[in-house]
Amino acid sequence: MKDHTGRAALEQGQLYRTAQEFDRLWADIGVPMAPGDLPDIVTAAQRLATLTDLIKNLSDEVLFRATDGDPELNLAPVISAFTASAVPAGRAVEHYTETLHQVSFLNQFADAPHSGDLRDAREAAFYVIQERLEYVRNSLQEVVGTLRGEADRLDGTPPRILAALSRSAHPANSIYRQPPDADVPRQTPTRLAYTPAPRHAR
Repeated sequence: MKDHTGRAALEQGQLYRTAQEFDRLWADIGVPMAPGDLPDIVTAAQRLATLTDLIKNLSDEVLFRATDGDPELNLAPVISAFTASAVPAGRAVEHYTETLHQVSFLNQFADAPHSGDLRDAREAAFYVIQERLEYVRNSLQEVVGTLRGEADRLDGTPPRILAALSRSAHPANSIYRQPPDADVPRQTPTRLAYTPAPRHAR
């Protein structure tokens, strides 16, 4: 039997660290108040690459725990935290890809001759970028809140203490499986003694 004491703290720490990475990206992404505040095409592409890398890390965290076959651990609460946070993270990607497309449009026609139609198109692109980046930031905040909230709720009671609790008192958000009851005797098939059939008088 392995000593898993402290494993819950490690899982909590990884959830918090992942949340911090998304929070850092949230801080880097601002909503422009004027066209001069817009990110250039390189910066926008780099931030999208960072976001997709973070989502890949979420799937890697899930895969690592889903393939852990230790019978004494139940990592379902941790897996659920990562998969739940992947939902708003996916929405953030959707909104940022539209942002990148609009930034690309503005970059493509940056030196084009001025015209009324082009001015209107640039204004429309700017408003789309503002809206989409607001959605991106909201989605990233949801990711951070989900990861931190699930980490806060993860139970850290050591496995030896959990083993002494009744099944009704076992926390549902524990990563430790409760061992089988040691005081319950195993039932074995009862072998019936051979009883000869009664003899009939002749």
